[in-house]
Amino acid sequence: MLQNYPLTLTVVMSPGVIARIITNHPSCLMLKHEDWPGLEKISKLRAMQKADELRLFSILCGNGGMFLDFEPERGADGAMTGYGFPDMLAELIGLFAVGKRDEAHDFFDAHLPLIRYEQQPGIGLAIRKHVLKRRGIISSDTQRKPAQMLTAAARAEVDYLLARIVPGFVDPSVAFSVTA
Repeated sequence: MLQNYPLTLTVVMSPGVIARIITNHPSCLMLKHEDWPGLEKISKLRAMQKADELRLFSILCGNGGMFLDFEPERGADGAMTGYGFPDMLAELIGLFAVGKRDEAHDFFDAHLPLIRYEQQPGIGLAIRKHVLKRRGIISSDTQRKPAQMLTAAARAEVDYLLARIVPGFVDPSVAFSVTA
């Protein structure tokens, strides 16, 4: 797997560099695409494949799913990222796979405020763990020190966003699913 994450790794790889790495290393079977913006890069790599300039390989996208509303349309195969609703990520890719573009975008749009909120540096994992705990997937949202914990105000904001995703969800003690 080749990870293309210039925002954190500070290494910018052009499509040509990625193509050379994939061509020169047959064991590299997948690109973890986390460039931002990166939609054009996905399109360029898939165009190189269509022109028989590059062998097939998987493209899985990260960045917390921030651009997963258009990445499959550009040629991404799926997501390899964290989000408090991993089942949503899989369902979204499935909607694109069967050509339900508008439904996929509407589904994504409903989750985007929480996806964005979860992407906050330093506190993002605490948000994700809170969501997973609220969904009944994990029993504790405790993190190891020196991790930041959510304030009461932040928990209330996340709960508000959760209630918007799952209409009628109000009681913080009740676990729920993405399709509830």
